[in-house]
Amino acid sequence: MTAPVRVLVCDDQALIRTGFATIIGAQPDLEVVGECGDGRAAVDLARRLRPDIVVMDVRMPVLDGIEATRLLAGAGVPDPVKVLVVTTFNLDEYVYEALRAGASGFLLKDAPPAQLLHGVRTVASGAALLAPEVTRQLVGRYAARIRPAGSPADAALTPRELEVLRLIAEGLSNSEIAAVLVLSQETVKTYVSRILTKLGLRDRVQAVVYAYRNGLVT
Repeated sequence: MTAPVRVLVCDDQALIRTGFATIIGAQPDLEVVGECGDGRAAVDLARRLRPDIVVMDVRMPVLDGIEATRLLAGAGVPDPVKVLVVTTFNLDEYVYEALRAGASGFLLKDAPPAQLLHGVRTVASGAALLAPEVTRQLVGRYAARIRPAGSPADAALTPRELEVLRLIAEGLSNSEIAAVLVLSQETVKTYVSRILTKLGLRDRVQAVVYAYRNGLVT
């Protein structure tokens, strides 16, 4: 038997925190190993309990979810923890910063239970979670406010790889990219892997952030 995915739930609203924990804990393949109500507690508990994934709120007391995510999954963190950020529409200005801080994905708080569970399993498996419609709404909306980083790294990409990267940043899945470019899904997967390797990126979430920061998507 495969060990259940160990989840830490962090949200300062007790009702939401309890709801998430109840939904997640009811699944045979998932286990809630801890709950907390602020970012500092999330960092301390995650370092002590070593969960497979932290479900992290954004706006919390003591330490906000963005900074907590940076401490747990940011650049240079040894043995980083996977973080799934949850947010509400009126907090969408924080999503870009959460992704830059190292989050592997994000969900809206009003997502149905099935989406929450899918998000937990997806991020825990090592994949990134970026719902296309949410990517376009939340990340794309703030693209104009993101100054290009000026990095020449994308010069190493071929024209086709740049094309695939732009489509990733627009929120398209591999199957949708394959349809647009008239390629097989396996070919698209190969392109995605090459892009991540050449740019030194961890996953599709970082690819989206990179594309916006470097002005590849407008």
